[in-house]
Amino acid sequence: MTVVDQIPSEPADARGRVAELHVLREQALRGPSEKATEAQHAKGKLTARERIELLLDPGSFNEVEQLRRHRAQGFGLEAKKPYTDGVITGWGTVEGRTVFVYAHDFRIFGGALGEAHATKIHKIMDMAIAAGAPLVSLNDGAGARIQEGVSALAGYGGIFQRNTRASGVIPQISVMLGPCAGGAAYSPALTDFVFMVRETSQMFITGPDVVKAVTGEEITQNGLGGADVHAETSGVAHFAYDDEETCIAEVRYLLSMLPQNNRENPPTVPSEDPADRRSEVLLDLVPADGNRPYDMHKVIEELVDDGDFLEVHERWARNIVCALARLDGQVVGIVANQPQSLAGVLDIEASEKAARFVQMCDAFNIPIITLLDVPGFLPGVDQEHGGIIRHGAKLLYAYCNATVPRISLILRKAYGGAYIVMDSQSIGADLTYAWPTNEIAVMGAEGAANVIFRKQIAEAEDPEAMRTRMVKEYKAELMHPYYAAERGLVDDVIDPADTRRVLIRSLAMLRTKHADLPSRKHGNPPQ
Repeated sequence: MTVVDQIPSEPADARGRVAELHVLREQALRGPSEKATEAQHAKGKLTARERIELLLDPGSFNEVEQLRRHRAQGFGLEAKKPYTDGVITGWGTVEGRTVFVYAHDFRIFGGALGEAHATKIHKIMDMAIAAGAPLVSLNDGAGARIQEGVSALAGYGGIFQRNTRASGVIPQISVMLGPCAGGAAYSPALTDFVFMVRETSQMFITGPDVVKAVTGEEITQNGLGGADVHAETSGVAHFAYDDEETCIAEVRYLLSMLPQNNRENPPTVPSEDPADRRSEVLLDLVPADGNRPYDMHKVIEELVDDGDFLEVHERWARNIVCALARLDGQVVGIVANQPQSLAGVLDIEASEKAARFVQMCDAFNIPIITLLDVPGFLPGVDQEHGGIIRHGAKLLYAYCNATVPRISLILRKAYGGAYIVMDSQSIGADLTYAWPTNEIAVMGAEGAANVIFRKQIAEAEDPEAMRTRMVKEYKAELMHPYYAAERGLVDDVIDPADTRRVLIRSLAMLRTKHADLPSRKHGNPPQ
């Protein structure tokens, strides 16, 4: 006998009706069975409600359509109509600010999406867009509910359409906490950020069995689409963590850095880190010798409030760093070359990573600070055949299209087209600064000398001595630290120790910046 069977068919009064309601709610909150809950925990996974409790402030969750059930017939579905239909939807708060959420309940139909399930998600997405508040999806589902046929597939279409409509309007965060296969994977791909948990979450369009049948390749689910694969190789995942608790805590931290919607600024918090703090350490962190590597993370730590920043895509395209941080309490996006990886060159993946990050910052009113130490674009047949021109243009387009405050700082090398692309003054940076160690040029002095003075070097009695002399001459004429400043290509050459103070004062001045783009339906960015 079920709980519902125990309820009187016709309660005598309002108290009886309320008692009936409490019984139904208890059944919905408890879920299908203790056995199903134990099975979920045995996989090292939390239940949907446990995840929501971790995400939202205590006691703040308001559930929507808790008592919704499917209306499908056939294949035994008519005999199994659990409340919630396998997805929990509603809103609550994170640090006091409204956040909408939906969470697949793997205990019910494996979290598979049916018509009623999809309708609940559509509704909460519409509510998030209308209210102008972030949307977080806690994904743990087995894809479309096969028993409901094409109706389930149409449900995904509605989700994709709303993901696209909400893009750049409200922050959308996808948290992968279980399997996500086939067309279902496209919803996370349309959102702003994707979080994954190692061992328990996977994303792929076609699973290992299909891959083996078609190509003969044998691979595990994690090897094909696990968290590490997407965080390091494909770039699909922005963040990867070892457990759900840490993952969800980091989602809360990310939300604290984002505005509610595109009409608001990110939240500013009081900072105890002095705005005028000098950092003499920076004078030693960055070697004057352009061929010596260093860790750009340490530079960022010295500049931002309390050395605290959240790196996006930390393990993919490591030759460029994209991070959210605060300067004097104000959220900023930082794009920086990483000399420790591939000497900080721009390549296909680095261009794509930085372009998407710049677009996100611009959409959500986050000022962009660019730290340059770039020797150029990565040369090679693979890069050219892979479309480095097309992919590099994505980053150029993103910067040129951005209307938020933009400040660039040249630490050391800034050569060729990569210098232009990395938010140079010529493409619209509001302020451009340089350290005395800067070298802004078409190319490195050695390469330039070999081209310009080829004939003199070849005809010299001592070609190597002539080459050394010509390199020194080229550096003295065109690559000294003040060459760009003398021509107005940088606004100032600054003491590295004063960088934090200069950036904070510049941001304060730019806080009221207003810039309009030409009237158009939308641009046609390079793909």
